[in-house]
Amino acid sequence: MKKVLLTLSMAVASSLGAQLFSTGTVNLPTTSMTVKIDTDPTTVTMTLTGDSSSMLGIGFGPSGMESGADGFIYNLGGNRDYTFNGVGFAPTADPSQDWALVSNTVSGGIRTVVVTRSLAGGPGDYVFSNDTSSIQIFYARRAGNLLIGTHGALRDYATLTRTSVLATGEVAAESKSIMLYPNPAKETVSLKNADKIKSVDIFESTGRKIRSVKVDGKQINISDLKSGNYYLEITLKDGSTAFEQLIKE
Repeated sequence: MKKVLLTLSMAVASSLGAQLFSTGTVNLPTTSMTVKIDTDPTTVTMTLTGDSSSMLGIGFGPSGMESGADGFIYNLGGNRDYTFNGVGFAPTADPSQDWALVSNTVSGGIRTVVVTRSLAGGPGDYVFSNDTSSIQIFYARRAGNLLIGTHGALRDYATLTRTSVLATGEVAAESKSIMLYPNPAKETVSLKNADKIKSVDIFESTGRKIRSVKVDGKQINISDLKSGNYYLEITLKDGSTAFEQLIKE
């Protein structure tokens, strides 16, 4: 379910032209790892690579393994979300494991792990912003051992800079020319190029589907919706899908 909501969230952000930010792939030379962090208005996605037979850790913040610092550790166990307890002490797995695994693949001895969570995460987690601010991290690898343990000199710090990136769905959405108006709306909303539309599904901002609606001519009746933000998943007659945000007054 987390993967479904993540996919919907990213697709919506793309089609709405919402700003997305990325560090790009950053080399972490001390450990022969790489990391890439992408954010959209609701989620953060991290791509981590490193030796497939080693524990791989990324911590967030400027002070390293100080007590209370938040981190992600790929290891032989099932937990990934950890809180550090200070240098020389083993980290503690968080009661709430907020990082959801998207993929975990190995090729040529290199593991690539892709995980995602909400920007805020759970209690005690590092809070990501969706902007160009830098992200300070500390990182480590335990060579040849997938269990959590001492990493020795295979550790370091890095500051990740971010830039705004063009959402790939932005161009596609523009070419389909599907647009809602007026927006915000109270009773009905019209759709530009409604003749291209096959069906429309309405979702709450949480990702819960409310219902499918029929496009009556060029309009949708929204009088029964509560005030708030909604997302419309619009399936076109050519089989493609577009997403639009609706603000109900």
